[in-house]
Amino acid sequence: MIDRERKVYSAREKARRINLDTNTYGAFAEIGAGQEVAAVFFKAGGASNTIAKTMSAYDMTFSNAIYGVEESGRYVCQSRLMKMLDKEYRLLEQRLGIKMGFDRCFFAFADTVTTINFQKTNQGHGWCGVRFQLRPQTPPNDLIIHVKMLDNDALAQQQALGTIGVNMIYACYHYQQNPEQMLVSLIDNLSREAIEIDMCSLSGPDFTGIDNRLLSLQLVKNGLTHAAIFGPDGNVIQPSDLLYKKNILALRGRFRPLTHVNLDMLKRGYDQFSQEEDVRKDKIEILTELTLKDLRVDEENEVDYEDFLDRVDILSSLGCTVMISDYQEYYRLVTYFSEFTKAKIGIVLGVYALQMIFDEKYYERLQGGILESFSTLFSRNVKLYVYPAHQRDNPKEIYSCRNFELPEHLIDLYQYLLANDKIENIRDFDPDILHIISDQVLQKIKDNDDSWETMVPGGVANTIKERALFGYEKVVIQQAKEELNLSRPDVIKEVWEKLKSNN
Repeated sequence: MIDRERKVYSAREKARRINLDTNTYGAFAEIGAGQEVAAVFFKAGGASNTIAKTMSAYDMTFSNAIYGVEESGRYVCQSRLMKMLDKEYRLLEQRLGIKMGFDRCFFAFADTVTTINFQKTNQGHGWCGVRFQLRPQTPPNDLIIHVKMLDNDALAQQQALGTIGVNMIYACYHYQQNPEQMLVSLIDNLSREAIEIDMCSLSGPDFTGIDNRLLSLQLVKNGLTHAAIFGPDGNVIQPSDLLYKKNILALRGRFRPLTHVNLDMLKRGYDQFSQEEDVRKDKIEILTELTLKDLRVDEENEVDYEDFLDRVDILSSLGCTVMISDYQEYYRLVTYFSEFTKAKIGIVLGVYALQMIFDEKYYERLQGGILESFSTLFSRNVKLYVYPAHQRDNPKEIYSCRNFELPEHLIDLYQYLLANDKIENIRDFDPDILHIISDQVLQKIKDNDDSWETMVPGGVANTIKERALFGYEKVVIQQAKEELNLSRPDVIKEVWEKLKSNN
């Protein structure tokens, strides 16, 4: 739970409070934007209580001599940041471990950053990290973030970087009991129009219970970024590292749980996308996307974290890369992808989602209405692959691009998009699974109706049962209690283990 009433100190006051706390001592290494973070500590007063060392290996030759050569040739990257943290923290322990290590908590702050250039042809961004102890003589933890600096001025970007670095160190020592509070505090005294944090990782012996997938969700939920991505292994991924110059194929869904329909959409969509002349198979990156709207559970916009992780566990078990976003409109999603690639983008969606795209009420706040949104969505190298469904008022009839219903004044626009290969029907779909709806599958799980198992892929059914997802364990235990009149927790647990082993 976030404390909305907490007092927010300025960056200088935070640095001063850290300086006056004689329990911490650390080193600063900054590349690419001066020494903005260390500068705040020096200006705050009392820096000798905190700072063991500051440095900036700005020249590439010096940087390589100190931290080694990057295989990628890039200096603003996560691997360079980790080498900086490794080097500087190790030096702290080697040189000051005996002298101060028994009563001081060591930390090393590092960043590697590029700010906007004079011609304003690039976007400022960087990697920032803190390696820190919470108690003397204990293994350290790591807080790693990637920031996008959105100010249109290099000096403003440098100042923002100084603030966010101070916020990181302060959060590590003052909000470590509340990881979500740590995240939110990172943009204290900063405008969200100035800084975006699109990747965050918190790890170490003091944070073994932290799931970085939840941190990704909380970045989006709290408005620190519009989208976050993590891989099948649960590790967070910086979006540009994954999507740069790729052919992106995205499937949006609720996946509650993933059904045969979702899987067929992805397979058929991939088959058609990969056959496009301007798509390279070895460059395709597939994303399964969850929107924040579909994760909300009440009018107060709260998110059920357990339900979220259940969905993600299913997707991860199938090897899917997961994206969370607050892009309800598809044109905003495409705009986001276009930041990273000019290659062809494919969006797989159901026919009723296509109907929503053509619903003009979603574009009332746009001055140009639906035409403005479509100019963004379809002006890029984008194609929609539309999966059919049963007609809602006539389940025996299949609803697809061929009999798509629109108001008369939008029909010509739709025909134009069809003729220009911007929208395509998904072929070779499985008509025998169109009756499957994920909400009904979820209800069958809760009702202990075994027929749900025929509506999801076999691997998904096994994962749901083995990991007790979507309330499956609670259903089985409750049934056991009712049938066997059990009340002792140890007996219930024993019955549950037997049931799992039988499955």
